[in-house]
Amino acid sequence: MHITRTVNAEIHYEDRGDGPALLLVHGHPFDHTMWQPQLDHFSHTHRVIAPDLRGYGATPLGAHPDSTDLGVFAEDLTDLLDDLGIHDCVLAGLSMGGQIAMELYRRHPERVRGLVLADTFPAAETDEGKAARNAMADRLTAGGAEAMRGYADEVLDRMVAPYNTHAAPHVHRMMCATDPVGAAAALRGRAERPDYRKTLTTVPFPALVVVGRDDSYTPVADAEDMHALLPHSTLAVIEQAAHLPNLERPAEFNAVLENYLRSLVRPS
Repeated sequence: MHITRTVNAEIHYEDRGDGPALLLVHGHPFDHTMWQPQLDHFSHTHRVIAPDLRGYGATPLGAHPDSTDLGVFAEDLTDLLDDLGIHDCVLAGLSMGGQIAMELYRRHPERVRGLVLADTFPAAETDEGKAARNAMADRLTAGGAEAMRGYADEVLDRMVAPYNTHAAPHVHRMMCATDPVGAAAALRGRAERPDYRKTLTTVPFPALVVVGRDDSYTPVADAEDMHALLPHSTLAVIEQAAHLPNLERPAEFNAVLENYLRSLVRPS
């Protein structure tokens, strides 16, 4: 992995391939290896950058130990693009990563030339959702690694459909390895996120919305709502997948993403 030290953070990231930039933003509670099938596939045609977000993987939490606002993640990614000399990119995010992608676009639309939103949703958190996220953050902070493992055990069958046994071990390892303090900080910050629905209506370029057919966290109906909000978008439902179709059905996910990326190729 590479390391860049910005004014605000020390970011660890994977940087592979040449060509148009594709920035992959992982979800919670994972790390950049969530994107391994896409790193392997798209680095033949694109410059693929997959960072560990602040407080996840090898990237330290830094100066936001209690609550990491989605804007902090978005600015970290913008700083990373600056450090790499990348003006604009195709930005792809899954789950929390999708919400970070929406926040980055909201702040810096000129940095985004393509937007991929996978298994995510744009609405602000409900009061019930805020309470649940804050309660889980308290549980992880108090219980440490043991609580992180317990959480991983509880949600594994929702992250990865039970019939996708090939993907489950990697996903479980990522969750168990996540720093509970970093995860808790992200949960608290995510609970206070803004509503991105109006932002989506302003996206002027083609976007891609992807969702696993059996995703119970962000069901197909949520993806359909995002598809309707985006002025120019394609909706792809990945069959036999839950919340992580890029790992559960990588060939199908890659085919959909490849078609989208080809549609964005600038004429010579």
